[in-house]
Amino acid sequence: MPGHRAHGFTAFGALLSPSYTPPGTDIDLWGIVTRYFHDYITVAVFAGVGILLVGVALGLSAMLRPKNPSVTKRQTYECGIDPVGTGFSQTHVRYYIFALLFLIFDVEAVFIFPWAIQLESLGAFALVEMVIFLVILLAGLVYAIRKGVLRWES
Repeated sequence: MPGHRAHGFTAFGALLSPSYTPPGTDIDLWGIVTRYFHDYITVAVFAGVGILLVGVALGLSAMLRPKNPSVTKRQTYECGIDPVGTGFSQTHVRYYIFALLFLIFDVEAVFIFPWAIQLESLGAFALVEMVIFLVILLAGLVYAIRKGVLRWES
């Protein structure tokens, strides 16, 4: 039939019009979409204002700062001491081991806090699982102590 539309599905533009409502309902789809994106628009506006403020601050500081380059100002600064030698220095492996041990026990804490909050609802099985987890970590700590990894002095 010429001129017949099957409830707005033949004309895509009808779906985007502000006055479109699906047949047999009182729902305003344009209002729902607008309300849905309202929070996203707010976040986008705040992000844009933040980026604009940073750009303005950097631009103003570049325009207002004094520009007097010299050899002394371009020299590497090391806590008030004149730089000596090359920039390469070897770091002892014990610093990395300390960092890894800290990371392991920090991650352990991340697992224990949610478990402790939900302990009553999780039951005895979760208690046994956490005990096994802690025993494995304790075994690793004992191994590190016996190897002398945690001794700071050489």
